[in-house]
Amino acid sequence: MAHLPDFEAWAIFAKVAELGSFSAAADELALSKATISKAVSRLEQRLAAPLFHRSSRKLSLTDSGQVARERAAQLLADGEAIEDAISERGAAPRGLVRLAAPMSFGIAHLGPILPLFHQAYPDVSVEVHLSDERIDLIEQGFDIALRIGELEDSALKARRLFPVRLPLVGAPALFDRLGRPEHPQDLARYPAFLYTHTRTAGRWYFRHAEQGEVAVEVKGPIRSNNADVLLDALIAGTGISPLPDFLAWRCLADGRLEEVLPDWTANANRALYVVTPPTAMRPARVKVLIDFLAAAFLKPPWMTA
Repeated sequence: MAHLPDFEAWAIFAKVAELGSFSAAADELALSKATISKAVSRLEQRLAAPLFHRSSRKLSLTDSGQVARERAAQLLADGEAIEDAISERGAAPRGLVRLAAPMSFGIAHLGPILPLFHQAYPDVSVEVHLSDERIDLIEQGFDIALRIGELEDSALKARRLFPVRLPLVGAPALFDRLGRPEHPQDLARYPAFLYTHTRTAGRWYFRHAEQGEVAVEVKGPIRSNNADVLLDALIAGTGISPLPDFLAWRCLADGRLEEVLPDWTANANRALYVVTPPTAMRPARVKVLIDFLAAAFLKPPWMTA
């Protein structure tokens, strides 16, 4: 008769792989370091293959560990979700949720609502990682990521929250000086600020309902991997750039910035998504945060301004 998998050891392995440390896993799981080490050793003996490279300074996954990591993490998440679903604990979510989000959006709009989430779910803690780099949820052990743009095909689960417009903006004084463009091809005469977290930072794409699509080569004095850096330069009247509506809306409302070519859509089909690993079941703490985010951004202020 075949032996059952060592589910406890696989769950412990998943936590060690996530945290990159036996000691950190022991602290989070409220187990001794010896218990953690023995569980991993049991798996390695059973598999006849090492799961970790161990040294006095660093712990890293072997090739076998890399293969096992994703499924072990899914096993751990499924187990937590099952317990949440059928126990009293499910009525009061608790534990840590690791959330990755884009820098500009996270600072401007995620930070202000997290205290409200804490008030609603005081036993759930949120670790927020802000970066415009694309995060590998499974490899880096995140429960949720907020992503802006068109999603590539993958096994990840995605929930669309709201569309993201990128109005082409600049200071009114700049357009008073250089004139207002009537067609995207006119943009060659304007200094452009380039957001570098795109494959084609020096080429802007526009779409018109009747005139179709146009690609424009642009250049300018400032390039940045963060849109917040561009905002002050835009207000100062030294260039133009497509800027996300969630970042530009206040400046557009008070007249510090002006939108041009409003009939042309820049970088069409963008939206904000909640993305999660492909596991079929989610712990209650993850589900309540996803639902909270969806409700909080049901009617963003920049879409009703």
